[in-house]
Formats: sequence, C-alpha cells, structure tokens
Amino acid sequence: MEYVTAIVPAGGRGERMGSDQPKQYLSLGGRPVLWHVLAHLEASPSITDIVLVLRPEDFDHCRQEVLEPGGFAKVRAVVPGGDQRRESVYLGLQRSVADIVLIHDAVRPFFSQALLARVIEATREYGAALPGLQVIETIKEVAEGRVIGTPQREKLWRAQTPQGFDRKLLQRAHDEAGSDREATDDAMLVEQLGHVVHIVEGEADNLKITTPEDLAWAEWVLRERGETMSARGMRIGQGYDVHRLAEDRALVLGGVVVPFELGLVGHSDADVLTHAIIDSLLGALSAGDIGRLFPDTDAQYENISSLILLARVRELMDERSAQLTHIDAVIMAQRPKLAPYIEGMREVLAETLRVEIDKVSLKATTTERLGFVGREEGMAAQAVAMLEI
Repeated sequence: MEYVTAIVPAGGRGERMGSDQPKQYLSLGGRPVLWHVLAHLEASPSITDIVLVLRPEDFDHCRQEVLEPGGFAKVRAVVPGGDQRRESVYLGLQRSVADIVLIHDAVRPFFSQALLARVIEATREYGAALPGLQVIETIKEVAEGRVIGTPQREKLWRAQTPQGFDRKLLQRAHDEAGSDREATDDAMLVEQLGHVVHIVEGEADNLKITTPEDLAWAEWVLRERGETMSARGMRIGQGYDVHRLAEDRALVLGGVVVPFELGLVGHSDADVLTHAIIDSLLGALSAGDIGRLFPDTDAQYENISSLILLARVRELMDERSAQLTHIDAVIMAQRPKLAPYIEGMREVLAETLRVEIDKVSLKATTTERLGFVGREEGMAAQAVAMLEI
C-alpha cells in the first residue's frame, strides 16, 4: 500500500502580517488558519498521516487551540522545527517513512482534494511535482529602481504547495545541498540535483495568507463558500441531575429563585436545571462532568451560584472555540407550577452563556405523581446540548 505523508512546517512568525501572533494561528472563520489546513489534509483519503513542525515555544498553544479542538487523528507526529523553513522540513522528513511526501504551507487553507490528487499522481509518475499558475501579467526585472529586463511571461509560473516528492529523492536533495546552499522551496533543492520537477495546474484560491488583506479575502471566501460550518464538527452532549427537596432551602432553577416552601439540597445552590445543562455542555466538549470540575469536597463551591459554574464552562467553551448551537432541557417537578418562570430562566441562562435566547429551550413537566418526583421528594432535570466545535 502506498504511504503518503503531508509535512506541514508551521514555525513562521509572519512579520508581514503586522500581528504579535504568528499568522498560522490567526482566526479564520472562528478557527486558526492552521486548523483549516489540517482539516483539509485530514479529510483526504490519499493522505496517510501528517507531520506537523512547530517552534518549540508554540507547542502548548497549538495543542490547545488547534490539535485538541480538531481531534486530528492523522497528525501522528509534532516535531520541533529549526530556525529556517528548510531546516524544519528536513526535521519533519526524518519522522516519515512514506513513499511520497507532500510539503504544504501552514497558511494555504484553500486547496481542493482534486489538487492533492493531481500532485500525488504526478509525483508518483515523475518523482517530483508541484502545482502552479501561469503568470498572466508582464513581469519586469528591476535593479536599483531601473528596469533591466523583461522575462518571457509564457515561461513564468507562480509556484504553490503542496509540493510532492519521492521521499528518498527529497532526502537526497536535502543531504546533498548542505547548509550554505540557498533555496526558496523544496522543489529548488530537487532541481539542483538535476532532477526534473513536473508542474500541474494549480488553483487561484490556493493563496498563501501573508498580509491582512489576504486574511480579509480568506474570510470572504469562507462566507461565499459557506465553509464556516462545514469546516467545523457538531458535538452533542447530554446531562441529567437530581436533587432532594428539603425545608429551609431556596428553590433555584435556571438561576431564578422560585417561591416555594421547599428548596433543593446540595453542596452548591443545588440548581438542578443548570447542573444538567452544565453536564450536557461538558459532554459535548468531552471534558468530564460537573463533579470532576467542581467537586462537592471543595469548600470554594459551597453554596456557590450555579450560574458562576456555568460561566466557567462557557469560558472553557471559548478556550476551545466551541459555539453553542442549541440547548433543550426539561425540569421534572410535581410542584410548584413552573410555567410562569420558564421565560425568566431562559433569559438568565442565555445571558450567562452569551447566546441568543432562542438557543435555549426549556420545558417543565410533572411525573403524574409517580416516583420520587411525584412524591415531592426531589426534582430532576435533563438537558441536551449541541456545540459547533
């Protein structure tokens, strides 16, 4: 079976972007640019695995903002890179035993599966291939502000990535080049061996995001293609909670104090509805449950408002770039009648989660006097949450 590794050198600093943050981590459609690149490579049936090469100081940030939210199963190795892109590619190459390697820029998110297939097919046939676009404008060679030549544009092409190579060929090209030989891309190293690099038709949208104008264009492309959602996954989580009723306790549901002679017992304010919603969100995040994050053995959570806990879960969602699509929850209580308070609960929960109120659906039901709820021994709540992540 043919083995194809995509090596993504992602150690650039992006000075031309004018941002303190490297351009591969800038937001594009709610996700880092690098996330989109990895998502497209992950989706390719032709790609066996991915080797990601990073600056050592970016490891934690990339893991938290790109790798964990993306859950990229094909990213088999994360390698510390060198000072130069060429060195980073070389270090990534050492982690591959593939037949074919593809070298792709960390800031080219718009490449199609058809383009990948063209590059791989040409690499399989010729040993080295890259996508490109023929130059359509007249190019001038300039020195000291003066035109000194006009190359024939029919012979000029704009090189893109991914560039594909027989792995052993690229390894030899790096080994023989030495540290002092200049090369602006990997194809140039192979050319210097005397090996022909084949060119295939590139794509106009396969742009390298380098400037703020490029990033604005990329946002427009996402909107036009409607890819903001398709590049992200949907997660569903469910939550269920029960609390006992007792005297001398306030009844708090969905952050709203409901007048009643009994209240719910718990380490916190025992807001059974909010607890069920918290567990549904944590389930969608694969982040454990409310007892793990806010244990009832910890004094800091004694009598705490469950809305504070919900706000902390929202912060966790923000850290993972997760967006709430919808919550549907039901409260099970024999008494009191909760219908007059449902809208107030929706407003409080939506405000705490910082979402529109129509993303929070609440219902209340009795159990026809059956079970512990029917006997008015306690209340229960169940919730389902959907996140875009």
